[in-house]
Amino acid sequence: MFRSEVCRRTGLTKKAVEYYTQKGLVVPALLGNGYRDYKEEDVEILRRIGVLRKFGIGMEEIGEILRDGSGEAFRKAALYREIESRRNGRKDVLFRELCEGRDFSEIEEELRALEVEEAVGERLIDAFPGYYGRVVCVHFLSFLDEPVRTEEQREAYETVLEFLDNMPAFEVPEDVEDVMEDVIGEMGAEQVEKMFDAVKRSVEEPEDFLAENGETIAWYLAYRQSEEYRESAAGKWMACMRQFQEASGYTEVFLPAMRRLSPSYEEYCRRMEEANQRFLERYPEAEAIFGVSS
Repeated sequence: MFRSEVCRRTGLTKKAVEYYTQKGLVVPALLGNGYRDYKEEDVEILRRIGVLRKFGIGMEEIGEILRDGSGEAFRKAALYREIESRRNGRKDVLFRELCEGRDFSEIEEELRALEVEEAVGERLIDAFPGYYGRVVCVHFLSFLDEPVRTEEQREAYETVLEFLDNMPAFEVPEDVEDVMEDVIGEMGAEQVEKMFDAVKRSVEEPEDFLAENGETIAWYLAYRQSEEYRESAAGKWMACMRQFQEASGYTEVFLPAMRRLSPSYEEYCRRMEEANQRFLERYPEAEAIFGVSS
C-alpha cells in the first residue's frame, strides 16, 4: 500500500512515516516507479511507534524495543521513566522552594546532585543486564542524593563513570538468566526500594535481626553448602556474579569509589561491616561458606 493509505490507517503524518522509514524502523519495498510499497507488518510497526512516541520515548529506545523479543527493553524503558518521574518531582519541589525565596546557590547544589544521580543511574541500567541492572540501579541511587562538594568526591565521581563506561559485559547463562528473571523480573523501583529498606534495617539493628531470624539463617547456611544449591539457578547466578565482581574491578574499583563519592554509602558500608562481624561471631561457619571475612 502507498504512504497515503498508511497515514490514513495509522494516524501518522506523511512526514512522520517518511522519517521512520528513513530511520530504518520500517523497510517497505521500492517499486519501479519510485513509490514505496508498505506491507501490513509495516503498518503494525508504525502504529506501535506512534504509541511509543506519545509516551515521549526516543528513537533509539524505540529501536531497541522493536528489536527486542524478551520484553527487557520495555522494562528498562519503564525504569528510566519511573526514576525520571521521581527526579522531576524533586525538581518541582526545588523550584517551588526557589520561588518562595530559598537561596539560588543551595538550589544549584541540589540540582547538581540530581545530575550526578542521573548520570550514574543511566550507566548502571545500561551496564548491568536484566533484573540485576534494575536492582543495582535502585540500590545505588538511594545513596546519590547528596551534593558533590570535595575534590575527593569529584575524583570518585569520575572514577565511577569511567568504570561503568568501560565495564566488561556481565554474562550469565541464558537458562539461569531466564529463571532469575521469572522470579523477580517484574519488580519495579518501589518494590526494590522496599527490599533494600529491609536490608538497611537489619544492618542498623543486627542483634534483633539475628535473634528474630536465627532458624532461617541456620537453614540457609546449611542449604548454601548443598549440591542442590550449587546446581540451582540462584547458586549459578551467585557464582557468575562473584566471578564477575572479582575479574572486572567492581570490588576493587567501583565500590571504593562509591564510598568516596557518597558519605551515606560509606556509612552504610561501615554499618554493614559491623553487622557482618556480629554475624560471623554468631555463625563462624559462614566465612567458609560465603568466602568472606570481616
